[in-house]
Amino acid sequence: MKRCGYLFDEICSFKNLLIASKKAQKGKRFKTSTGLFNLELENELIVLQGQLQNRTYRMGEYKQFYIHDPKKRLISAAPYRDRVAQHALCNVIEPLFDRTFIDDSYACRKDKGSHKAVGRYTEFSRKNQYVLKCDIKSYFASIDHELLYRLILKKIKDPHALWLIKLIIDSTSSPGIPIGNLSSQIFANLYLNKLDHYLKETVRCRHYLRYMDDLIVFDNDKSRLNYIKESIREYLKGLKLELHENKSQIYQTRRGVNFLGYKIFPTHRLVVKQNIRRLRKRMKRYLGLLQKGIIAMDKIVYSMQSWRGYALHADSCRTRRRILSEFNLEGISP
Repeated sequence: MKRCGYLFDEICSFKNLLIASKKAQKGKRFKTSTGLFNLELENELIVLQGQLQNRTYRMGEYKQFYIHDPKKRLISAAPYRDRVAQHALCNVIEPLFDRTFIDDSYACRKDKGSHKAVGRYTEFSRKNQYVLKCDIKSYFASIDHELLYRLILKKIKDPHALWLIKLIIDSTSSPGIPIGNLSSQIFANLYLNKLDHYLKETVRCRHYLRYMDDLIVFDNDKSRLNYIKESIREYLKGLKLELHENKSQIYQTRRGVNFLGYKIFPTHRLVVKQNIRRLRKRMKRYLGLLQKGIIAMDKIVYSMQSWRGYALHADSCRTRRRILSEFNLEGISP
């Protein structure tokens, strides 16, 4: 694998930092930290550029909070200027790593994503009787810093770029990498990239896809899938990772399997019931807040439209109509 040098000047260029700042503010334009940064945008970027060039840049403290999507996850959000720095880094290094990934790795990649992963899953399910679904136990929290850095060294040799990468990797004293970091998405994809190639090229898994730490293998031979599961388990030991036993099972494709929010059958797909329950709970809470004047109707409409966008990718016409009628939201197209 060819190692890349002379990256740091591009990372630190004012043009790249400006692009990074525009990316960092997506979905966060109205936050106070974004507004304060943008008030003195040129000066902020010049200061950040100088700190990077002089290697005096240091990351601030993470703000930590939990989300449920649907399982409980600890999110570590970096200060806004650190998000800008990470976007600047990722603008340059992401294409270098992305071209080494297999086509059927779908998480956090340009022109990929969850809906394409679901479509590929459906395609494979129509050709196979069985599917092996593997989930890695506490994946982000278990990524080993030193092993990750060694994988990065195989592609990047620029010492200054490596300084910034190491600074970000070691920005938490605890093991693993923060889920909230943009760079963590690239690093998490890279960490399992060799496993992807091993399964495709050595084990010869024809129908395999991965969405972050969800590993999916299809076959018509159940015993072969058991062998593949053991191969994955052994390979993960070298990465200091473990399979989540309760979530790593072999299923019959014709019975439908939950994947990325849908229950997928070879012939159709449904919205997962748990997502419908969460929607109902959220809508009831929002309607209560609306009656108290705490939120506006726009908030409810936006939330429902967002759920509708997800549900449209399933065979869910009756479900959508029932939900809209239940909450007296007939004005929204089902």
